[in-house]
Order: sequence, then structure tokens, then C-alpha cells
Amino acid sequence: MDLDLACHLSAITPDLAPAHLVPVLRDLREMGYRRAVLPPLDTETTDAAPLADAFAQAGMRPIAMCGQSPDADVSSPDADVRRAGIERLRRSIRWAERLGADQLNGVPYGLFGRPATPLDAALLRESARAVGTVADEAAARGVQLTFEVLNRYEESAINTAAQAMAYVDDSGSSHLGVHLDTFHMAIEEADAMAAIRRALPRLRYLELGQSGRGPLGTGAVDIAGIVRDALDAGYDGRWGVEAFSRPLAGPAADALSIWRAPYADGLELARDAVGVIRRGWSESVPGRRSHRLARAAE
Repeated sequence: MDLDLACHLSAITPDLAPAHLVPVLRDLREMGYRRAVLPPLDTETTDAAPLADAFAQAGMRPIAMCGQSPDADVSSPDADVRRAGIERLRRSIRWAERLGADQLNGVPYGLFGRPATPLDAALLRESARAVGTVADEAAARGVQLTFEVLNRYEESAINTAAQAMAYVDDSGSSHLGVHLDTFHMAIEEADAMAAIRRALPRLRYLELGQSGRGPLGTGAVDIAGIVRDALDAGYDGRWGVEAFSRPLAGPAADALSIWRAPYADGLELARDAVGVIRRGWSESVPGRRSHRLARAAE
């Protein structure tokens, strides 16, 4: 199975100390993952070098995450706050570069958190132009800036693939990428595969998450079917695995409303996820073709 798989580290452990991280990353590599996603970190106080070394020791590649804050937000009505938001994103790009990450995911377009009102359309366009500029700068540094489409309870600006593609158009950037997540799509999209096809020209990260945030094989989302159909639709980008269990999620638990523990062992969840993804891959046209070629070579 030749897929570029990443696993979110918040699914596995809240401890990002390099001594703890290296064996976790090695286990993920042995399962077939090529990358691991770090949670959002403070780029002002977090030294990228030890984390970069941990990934290098394990033979894995990192994916970093970015965000905005009330005093640095590209969607703010205050011009000074918007400028600070742009600079915050630029710092995140430079930090990702020091980390050795060639992809920066997250919510660069506004504030994460339960919204009280819709975001003004004019401010969303301002946000798009700013993020597009930073995406072009990131590409010049070898970093793919990719924004995640979230559900209505976490963000009011962009909830669907259609809104994401409109945002990309407003950005004016040929480098800005889209990140879809099956957990959020199960809430917001009438047809997940139609959403994937719509975003396909800019889809750079397809994250697989279950309805209850637990193991990929148990829940309302047909993860194997999504993998099969996305491959058949021509998706050839990176894949992510995301799940959350309160004892393992660390500081993200409260922010993401993770009140339960749907699983106890994050590495076992990651291993099971590979099996679910492999089942979808084996049922896809590329997977069946690979099987035929392998048999012919025997």
C-alpha cells in the first residue's frame, strides 16, 4: 500500500519530549506511517531543533500546525490585528521550516473556537487575500500552507468544501491547499464524496476521523469506503489519521470538547487505522491494479 500516511500525535500522547517521542515515531514508521502531525505549539517558546532531531532519529517527517489569536487575526475588523495575524503566520512558516516540515496545516484564516456570529463576508475576503500572500511566501520556502475545513461548532467562516474552494479563489494564490476531515464532513456535507471531488484540485490533506473521535473502524463514517472512493476519484495526496481520547489528548481535550475516552491505547488505534485504510485501498482501482501487478511479478 503506497499511501503517504500521517498520524496526529494528539491521538497517541500528550508528551512531546523528544526522549518519549522517538520510540512513538519509530512505532508509527513500522506501521507504515511516513509522517506525524504535531499539535499547535507556541512558536515563540518552543525550540524546533529538538523536535526536528527526534523526527530525524525516527526516520519520520513532521507536519506542523498554525492558528490565530485575538490579538493576531487575519479576519479581524482591526487593521493592526490583521497585520499581526499575517506576521503570526509568517513566524509559523519559519518555525515549520526549522522543524523540517514541508506542510503547515491548521486554521490560518481566523479564530478557532465556538463562534457567536457569522464572519462578515468582506472580512473573510480580507482573510483570504492575506492567507494567499503567506501561502505564496511559504511555497517559496518549501512549505505547503493548508487550511482545515471545520464544523459549525468550531468555526463559522468555512464549513464546507464549496466554501473552501471559494476562499481559495479569493486568496489569489496558486499554492494554498485545502484540508478536509471526514469527522467535520459528517456534520456539514450532504455527500462527503461530492465534497472531496469538489475540493480535489486543491485537496492536499484528507484526514480520516470517526464520528465519535475513536477508532476508525467503529462509528458512523465508512472510512474504508471514503478511502476507496477518493482513490478512485483520483486523489493522490496525503492522508491523515485523527482521533482523540481525553487521557491522551492533553491541552487539546477541553478545546475540542473531548470529554470521553473512546480508546485507551493510541498506538493500537494507529495500527488499527492502517488496517481500515488498507481495506479501502485494496478495494480501490489503484489497489486492485497493484495486486494484479504483484501477482504478475511472482
